Amino acid sequence: MILLDANYILRFLLKDNLEMYEISKEYIINNDCKILNEVLAEVVFVLSKVYNVETEKISNILINFIEHENIIIEDKLAMIVSLKIFKIKNLDFVDCILCAKSEKYTIKTFDKKLNKCIKNLKA
Repeated sequence: MILLDANYILRFLLKDNLEMYEISKEYIINNDCKILNEVLAEVVFVLSKVYNVETEKISNILINFIEHENIIIEDKLAMIVSLKIFKIKNLDFVDCILCAKSEKYTIKTFDKKLNKCIKNLKA
């Protein structure tokens, strides 16, 4: 199994360096690949802040990417829910993860927007 770094995923998704894209495509398509939640958060951050990709597009692209059978990610369903929350709420992605995880855990925060997200998810 291959553990993917954010820059490897970014080259695959962005296709901004054709040589690196082809290399990443070969490994990602033909192997079981694990993505840490922290790496997924970094990919979201870079797409949003560095490449100025819209949140809806980030959400759609990454949901499609991580839904592939060979992509292994801890609590994949929670990450998909997090990406869906990211698409519709004005929250940082890490807060979206916390909101999604609030179905299983009690989240303690002083963040008003996050608390509102949690309340809306449970409603």
